[in-house]
Amino acid sequence: MSLDVLVVDDDFMVASIHRRFVERVPGFRVVAEAHTGADALAAVERLHPDLVLLDVHLPDIGGIEVLRRLRAAGHDLGVVVITAAREADTVRAAAAGGAAHYLVKPFASEDLTARLTEFRRSHEALAGLGGAAGHVQADIDAVFARTPQPTGPRAALPKGLSQETADAVLAALAGGDELSAAECADAVGVSRVSARRYLEHFAATDRAAVRLNYGTAGRPERRYRLR
Repeated sequence: MSLDVLVVDDDFMVASIHRRFVERVPGFRVVAEAHTGADALAAVERLHPDLVLLDVHLPDIGGIEVLRRLRAAGHDLGVVVITAAREADTVRAAAAGGAAHYLVKPFASEDLTARLTEFRRSHEALAGLGGAAGHVQADIDAVFARTPQPTGPRAALPKGLSQETADAVLAALAGGDELSAAECADAVGVSRVSARRYLEHFAATDRAAVRLNYGTAGRPERRYRLR
């Protein structure tokens, strides 16, 4: 039996990418996309999905407010917050609203797969409890257990590269424009050589694509974009 997923993101292209990520994971199917908070609330009432992938920055009602309204209306569905927002207040509000996970954009499909797999495991364990009393501790632990999944750039940064700078470089690429090492260095506040190391790492791990820009003279410029 597949779990139904509602994808909520104001960017149509990003929503489509997230849909494809979900549909690669066995046992999940996307039943709809919503691009505003109001549409998300209406879709939940209409479709009763098992899980919502919820962006925070929506054009009408913010994602955190959508989460609060869902809980106030009695919807106990799973929610994975997916956003570029890293502020502590936003993270706390998501946790207080009962979000199952909080994923920071940009991320690899493997990052989402790990969260979906964990959600499905917990969902199935909860369904297995049924209404009977006297369950053993192991059954209950299966509902709450979370197994850390080292995925994305955190799992394989070469020696000498810091996670903080890696996140900053990914954020610069997330703007959508191609960047040279020099342009990335200016955006992040590091040296061109350092920016190039991070960009080449992401290219080698298939997080970024590289295009050679042939000018009028000299060596071609390497320009990077997020995949």
